[in-house]
Amino acid sequence: MPFEFERLEIPDITLIKPRRFGDDRGFFMETYKRSDFAAQGIEENFVQGNFSRSKRGVLRGLHYQKAPRPQGKLVGVLRGEVLDVAVDIRRGSPTYGRWVCEKLSDENGHMLYVPPGFAHGFCVLSAEVDFNYMVTAEYAPELDRGIIWNDPTIGVEWPVDEPLLTDKDAQWPLLQEADSNFVYE
Repeated sequence: MPFEFERLEIPDITLIKPRRFGDDRGFFMETYKRSDFAAQGIEENFVQGNFSRSKRGVLRGLHYQKAPRPQGKLVGVLRGEVLDVAVDIRRGSPTYGRWVCEKLSDENGHMLYVPPGFAHGFCVLSAEVDFNYMVTAEYAPELDRGIIWNDPTIGVEWPVDEPLLTDKDAQWPLLQEADSNFVYE
């Protein structure tokens, strides 16, 4: 199998380690294979691809899209390195408000699957990063929501004290005040 799937401390979040086939020319790796992902319980259809480029210290997040069009995300780094974070925002979940993180880079090739019901964000650790997202629902601006990056009740240990944020990301509410309709099942 060209992938190793590892469930994280919050088992709904999956770290995916693609196998690289390299030689003196470089390497080749698969980034997605529906049958392998489905065999690991990731059966969603990815319907939109997104790409962002950011510089060191940029923090994007914590974002989610509400139902009826929630987004699951398969994320990875094409160039550079980030600290990638997922926060459980499903009311009633035993891990509600908890977070997990992984370093994703072009060097390690790792990806993260973040299902609906989680807020997602990342902070750029390298001089610049090219970040790739595949999502399970098309972007719907009217359903776009977020949580403030430094919510003390969540307590994400970001690698920066004063990140570079968009005005929108600087004004998201705390988790307890967030407009979220996710319920743990």
